[in-house]
Amino acid sequence: MSEPLLTCEQALAEACGRIVGESPRLDAELLLADVTGWSRTRFRAFPETELSDDQVRQFCHLVERRSSGEPIAHILGHQDFWSLALEVTPDTLIPRPDTECLVEAALELPLPERARVIDLGTGTGAIALALLSERPDWQVLATDLVPGAVALARRNAERCGLPLRVIRSHWFDEVEPQHFDLIISNPPYIEEGDRHLSNGDVHHEPDSALVSGPDGLDAIRHLVKESRRWLTPGGWLVLEHGYNQGEAVRSLFCGAGYSAVETRKDYGDNERLTLGRWD
Repeated sequence: MSEPLLTCEQALAEACGRIVGESPRLDAELLLADVTGWSRTRFRAFPETELSDDQVRQFCHLVERRSSGEPIAHILGHQDFWSLALEVTPDTLIPRPDTECLVEAALELPLPERARVIDLGTGTGAIALALLSERPDWQVLATDLVPGAVALARRNAERCGLPLRVIRSHWFDEVEPQHFDLIISNPPYIEEGDRHLSNGDVHHEPDSALVSGPDGLDAIRHLVKESRRWLTPGGWLVLEHGYNQGEAVRSLFCGAGYSAVETRKDYGDNERLTLGRWD
């Protein structure tokens, strides 16, 4: 007699007992949806649906990868950001929901209808593509030093059907002389040796996209200083930073001569980004 097939609810319950993290049920549902092609709503509406042996094997393999600490976005190969589904690889940071706050802040700024924008250290292209999806008349350029990230951002632009130009450059080094109405970036901002570097998804992401000197502010110092030469009069600089760096980053902006300097909070009520106008 053959053994009874595993139901969706049984498979999810077993997976939740093996996956360690903040959201084991969500992770398990995402993995099962990837294997079956079914929606998460279907699992909830029809928990008694039986899985084939092949589906169970595939699901167990993905659960094992997740339980070993591999990020869910790397396992699935994609991550939602803003209204976009983006390809994700180990070459870049995984787009976080809190980074959407940068997009919101940029869209609220008084910028020209055909604003010239540059996203520095674009990674997956998340910020630049989100902006283009909302402001198709903006002229957006994205840069990244890592060849794999440049290729990834280009693939995501094609995937989203958005006209993003992506070049390989260390910040402004390879950018042709010009001026921008908006410079935006989610640069590295974690301190060297920070204990969080060995925890969670961060452990699987490139240090070059995370770490920036003894106090985590080396990249931000550089961008605050250099951006002044690239901004139009009245142009804006918007930077993401660590939850405990707001005061230090505001001081950098003000010391460099920016006006209307303001720090805003993320969805968790942490200071997450600072912006300022170059007059």
